[in-house]
Amino acid sequence: MKFGIVFFPTVGPGDKPATRYYDECFELVDLAEELGFDHVKIVEHYFFSYGGYSPDPVTFLAAAAGRTKRVRLGTSATIPAFQHPVKLAGKLAMLDNISHGRLDAAFGRAFLPDEFKAFGIPMDESKARFVENIEAIKLLWTTENAVWNGEFHQFGPVTLLPRPFQQPHPPVFVTTARSIDSCAEAARAGHHLQTVPNAMSVEELAERVTVFRSEWTAAGHPAGEARIHLTYPCVVSENLDEAKKKGEFDEGRNGVAISAAVQAWRTTSSKAYPGYEKIADIGKRDSFETKLGDNKLLVGSPDTVRQQLDDIAEWYGDDITISLGIHSGHLTVEDAATSMRLLADQVFPKLSAGTTP
Repeated sequence: MKFGIVFFPTVGPGDKPATRYYDECFELVDLAEELGFDHVKIVEHYFFSYGGYSPDPVTFLAAAAGRTKRVRLGTSATIPAFQHPVKLAGKLAMLDNISHGRLDAAFGRAFLPDEFKAFGIPMDESKARFVENIEAIKLLWTTENAVWNGEFHQFGPVTLLPRPFQQPHPPVFVTTARSIDSCAEAARAGHHLQTVPNAMSVEELAERVTVFRSEWTAAGHPAGEARIHLTYPCVVSENLDEAKKKGEFDEGRNGVAISAAVQAWRTTSSKAYPGYEKIADIGKRDSFETKLGDNKLLVGSPDTVRQQLDDIAEWYGDDITISLGIHSGHLTVEDAATSMRLLADQVFPKLSAGTTP
């Protein structure tokens, strides 16, 4: 198993200035490099405290690249529908070169109606734009004098500069909330998988992981090269009760942030997002204790979190990568650093599955 950290801010100006949040995150980036974590990631969202402090993950990751030498740097995820593929391909290729080949490029469809409205993008076009723009970006990365005549964009012949540092291109991840078809499509295309266990049951996620691996092999891709990243909120403390108290507070604040961001679904529907009208009531869903009991949160003492991770490895395989949501901004940076140090010193070395650098 591999472990890294992912930043998903759920704070806004009323909580702390953006400058302070970024400074705290970069302190944790430095610690991730020091402690041997595999990667650092950050999301892309707009307008709301739900991710709004990170409208451009490439900018953040470029700064992280300048202060690290080893950790991989991941978008988690960038949204191709909101940018021209030539622009996004160039930004990502530049980041891959700045970091000397440490980019993991994860792409997501987005799901907030207010974001689509602001960019003037119909939500019904979401999946088509997602698929087209990823293919256009890959073409730009791998082909000189590239020509593209798609439904939404046309360009060429053009040769992108800089060429990606990683050849033929950086690893491509597809982010999916729960669609089993999206998992299969990603595998067939040779894209890696990034998902959030909080969106489904253990059995549902295990089925999706199995489908992804099966379709990956059936498509002729090398079996050992499939990569699966799972994202979990995480709080670790020497004292179990203290960890749960802090974890419950953080999860509660995160819930307030997402609840505010999804309210537009009360008056929105889209064929590209069937059933999403229901998420306007997300604040009424499972309690903290239920989520913790279902292993949707990694919260506890070193011993209890180690047991959670051993269970996760048993359910989904010991070759997965875990991205730890370590700092949404509501707890202190010292709390996040404590979690990271306890994980590195007392959790990872004792895992049944072991860890890899």
